[in-house]
Amino acid sequence: MHQYKGKLILHCGSMFSGKTSALFREVNRFLIAEYRVLATKPKFDQRYSNSDIVTHDKISLKAQIFDSIDELRRLVYKNDPEVLAIDEIHFLEQQKDELCDFLNELLASGITIVIAGLDMDYLGVPFEITKNIFGMSDYVNKHHAVCASCGSDAWISHRKIKNSDRMLLGAEDYYTPLCRACYLKERENKDAYVYKNQININEIGGEYDY
Repeated sequence: MHQYKGKLILHCGSMFSGKTSALFREVNRFLIAEYRVLATKPKFDQRYSNSDIVTHDKISLKAQIFDSIDELRRLVYKNDPEVLAIDEIHFLEQQKDELCDFLNELLASGITIVIAGLDMDYLGVPFEITKNIFGMSDYVNKHHAVCASCGSDAWISHRKIKNSDRMLLGAEDYYTPLCRACYLKERENKDAYVYKNQININEIGGEYDY
């Protein structure tokens, strides 16, 4: 049996950093070695396909879709994999405790698990599920996109549109990778613009008599 039997491998980072591509490479190695592999992704992610896992550069991998941890459990028991791959793990934030318990069960039974997902949201706040899996993992790989502003390693998936939902599906139309310095500069410019365009009601009241 391979050296990763019963091990957990995590690929995390910002959008466009190659997390899913890295998961593909891991899966392909096991497929070439003729291990039983089950690739999965949460139902929430249907940007490029209703079923397959698809990278931003449109490379696809056949996958099973699940909407809950119970459904993932049924898929695992039905397919009896030696290797389980889960993409976009951050979409399971609300089921993190149940998922981690299930992952521990699988690891104890000798199943290898490969996971990919965002480490932080668009505000730089870490996803709890990724933090938990980070602590559980045997191998952790932090991936970096290229900062769209200066070309250094990106730190965050900066949201370009006005929307405060934490989970918002999108690609280049909604997000751009930025390093920490460029992100902070972007925030400063935005805050300065908002402040400049605010109307001071007290000053208006002192200048005009209504």
